Amino acid sequence: MSSENLPLSPEASPEPGAGQQLRKPRVAVVFGGRSSEHGISVVTAGAILSAIDRTRYDVLPIGITTDGRWALTADEPERMAITDRKMPNVAEIADSVDGGVLLPVDPGNREVVYSEPGSVPKVLGDVDVVFPMLHGPYGEDGTIQGLLELSGVPYVGSGVLASAVGQDKDYMKRIFTSFGLDVGPYLVIRPREWRQDEAGARQRIAEFAGEHGWPLFIKPARAGSSIGITKVDSFEGLDEAIAEAQRHDPKILVEALLRGREIECGVLEFEDGPRASVPAEIPPVQSHDYYDFEAKYIDSTPGIVPAPLTPEQTEEIQRLAVEAFEAASCEGLVRADFFLTEDGRFVINEINTMPGFTPISMYPQMWEKSGVSYAELVDRLIQAALNRSTDLR
Repeated sequence: MSSENLPLSPEASPEPGAGQQLRKPRVAVVFGGRSSEHGISVVTAGAILSAIDRTRYDVLPIGITTDGRWALTADEPERMAITDRKMPNVAEIADSVDGGVLLPVDPGNREVVYSEPGSVPKVLGDVDVVFPMLHGPYGEDGTIQGLLELSGVPYVGSGVLASAVGQDKDYMKRIFTSFGLDVGPYLVIRPREWRQDEAGARQRIAEFAGEHGWPLFIKPARAGSSIGITKVDSFEGLDEAIAEAQRHDPKILVEALLRGREIECGVLEFEDGPRASVPAEIPPVQSHDYYDFEAKYIDSTPGIVPAPLTPEQTEEIQRLAVEAFEAASCEGLVRADFFLTEDGRFVINEINTMPGFTPISMYPQMWEKSGVSYAELVDRLIQAALNRSTDLR
């Protein structure tokens, strides 16, 4: 990548009274990453790049490849879409296979540097805020949030603790239970337990199935987008399901089937605190056994927004969604997923601290129906991050 093709550094802010406008805040949109949700992260970033108001912000797209290299990418959202049922990836849209992007680690310095073997590093200018559109481990789980905290760079979304809790379904459920939120029956099989005593782990699952019945859902404890999840109807498919979950995370979760309706609710942080959107319902998927990755992103199964609930039910799920947001110490945004059981209870399944964010994703759709457009949603999240302290809060 030649230096003349590098993104231009924003002009330095003029002195007050110079008769010129201050430079626009610069937003680094970071996406891709090392998790199995790499592709949907790229798709989401494309939607964000299309929506950011370029009259208000300068934009720097930074992709993270599946092997962890930080790369400059072209600001071309059209290349970041699902094509012929195939997910995009950062390596295909990176400007160079050799160069890399370096973020500062000094809180007093927000300069981003581009480095290429055999060339003098190029300063790309300051970044004012990061929009980390990363899903799954090595991004949504508090890792990039910790890096940005060390760098003193503001960023969109929850901090280290809430991001880690939101990624690990084991500890997420423990926290929700401690705050009085209703969670469904589940069992955790930890890596050491599986390595040292597979027979004992299988026996625990057998006892769990004996108590709660089949089918069971076997899933990675720290993954999202329904990746690695298998619905198991008997012992015959159990080992294969465990192996599939462990491809994504050595710690696995076993969950009992909850019979009821799948209801989601968005939470967004406003100046006066978090507010909940109208809820949405995920209807039964006719062509899929459950709401899996393909149903969400490839076949685009439409949700019902707003969900057909009574006013009392709507008020209840909105209250619970905000309670979940507060229980996990979240910031910025969250999508809270519930089951409305046959006996009328709202049981929380999980929260997503960086939910799917394409225009067809449920979180933006819920806020669209609540009076906040996609572009306004993006702008509000950026502004909230810019106004947030980079110290302990």
